[in-house]
Amino acid sequence: MNIEKVKIKETERIDDLQRNGYRIIQDPGKFCFGIDAVLLSAFAKAKKGDKVLDMGTGTGVIPILMAARTDADHFTALEIQEESADMAQRSVSLNGLEDRIDIVKGDIKQIAEILPKAKMDVVTCNPPYMINDHGLKNDADAMTIARHEILCTLEDVISGAASMLKSGGNFYMVHRPFRLSEICVLLTKYNLEPKRMRFVYPYADKEPNMVLIEAKRGAKSRVTIEKPLIVYEAPGKYTPEVRDLYEK
Repeated sequence: MNIEKVKIKETERIDDLQRNGYRIIQDPGKFCFGIDAVLLSAFAKAKKGDKVLDMGTGTGVIPILMAARTDADHFTALEIQEESADMAQRSVSLNGLEDRIDIVKGDIKQIAEILPKAKMDVVTCNPPYMINDHGLKNDADAMTIARHEILCTLEDVISGAASMLKSGGNFYMVHRPFRLSEICVLLTKYNLEPKRMRFVYPYADKEPNMVLIEAKRGAKSRVTIEKPLIVYEAPGKYTPEVRDLYEK
C-alpha cells in the first residue's frame, strides 16, 4: 500500500474492500458506494487480456474490485465529477494499480469523442436509476447526480456502451426492475442483446429491488434468467452468498 504517498482530505476516509488488501478513499458527506456496485463487480465477467471500461465510475470501486477478482488486462474508468475522479485516481495510487487502471475525466454523452470506438471487450455501468424530469439542477450534489438522471440518461449510457464495445463484447449493468422494459428496448435498439439477468431481492419474501444484466453486442436473441439473489436473511444479516461476495 502507498498510503504515505497519497493525500487524504480531512472529510475523507479509507475503507477496506476486503480483496487483495485493496482499499478505497471515500467522502461520507458526498457519496459512498453501495451493495449494487459490489454485486455488479461480481456479476461482470472479464478474462485475461480483456480491456474493460467502467462508465460513471464514481470513486472507482468497480474497476478496483474487478482488478482483484479478474485477470482483465486493463481498466479505463470514466467519471464526469472532478471530486469523484480525483478520489478514484488517489485510490488507484493507494493500491498501486496505476499500470492496470486509468481514470479519465469526461462525460458519458461525449464518450465517442473521448475514447476510441469499438475497442473494449467489456463495459460496466452502475448508472443513475431515477428519471429526472426537471433537467440539470444548478445545486445538484454528488449524491443527487449519482442517483438521478441529471447528467446522463439511460439511453446515453446504453448508446455509449454500444459505441465502445467490440463485436461480441459484453455490457454489464445494474438497475431497477421497474425500468426493465425500457432497458430491454434500448439494449436491442443499440444492438446489445440481453443474454443473462439476475434479480436481487432484499429479503426472500419481498419484491426484487435490483436487476443485474449482461448484454452482448451483435448476439442472437436468447436470455437466461439466473436464480434469485437474496441479500438479507434477517435485518442487518447478509445471506451466506452475499457475505461471501464481501469476504472472498
